[in-house]
Amino acid sequence: MPDEAPDITEMLGQWNAGNPAALGDVISSLYSQLRALAERQMRRERAEHTLQATALVNELYLQLSRQPGARWKDRQHFFACAAMMMRRILIDHAKSSMSAKRGGSLERLPLSDAFPWLTNSNEEILSLAEALDALERFDARKARLVELRVLLGCTAAEAAGILGISKATADREWTLAKAWLFRRIRPERPAET
Repeated sequence: MPDEAPDITEMLGQWNAGNPAALGDVISSLYSQLRALAERQMRRERAEHTLQATALVNELYLQLSRQPGARWKDRQHFFACAAMMMRRILIDHAKSSMSAKRGGSLERLPLSDAFPWLTNSNEEILSLAEALDALERFDARKARLVELRVLLGCTAAEAAGILGISKATADREWTLAKAWLFRRIRPERPAET
């Protein structure tokens, strides 16, 4: 991710202080980064997905505009929260799609290279969402790391920067989080290497 523009933290502070126009300034300044992250995430979604990267960023903007009491410390905190909100948007979209249609003869593709045992089916996306919620209760930072790596497509270095940890710590926690999620989602299967 590109370095932070010098005034992002100031704009977030203005938004914290109740200036609703500052949200537009923040989104305008970070739009290309948010869009790039959304595009990376959408490349991991199934081909017939009806939600596009632009729509994901726009929905994020709408949800953020409904958060008047949000307190943003800095760019990293904002991106971590944006990751969580994008995950919720995709989960809600999957739930909506599941209620509209069940099953089908669609090709099942892995959700992520990190989780080859997990497809991008709506059912498995919801299983991942439930497992991430449980992981968040157990270890919130590991849950944020998974969101950043899998849902937003951040590299290990980008995710470490957003979380304010070293890349070595991010790598170690990434390995632990993947194993924890595998045991949670696929308890009946032995771990795959």
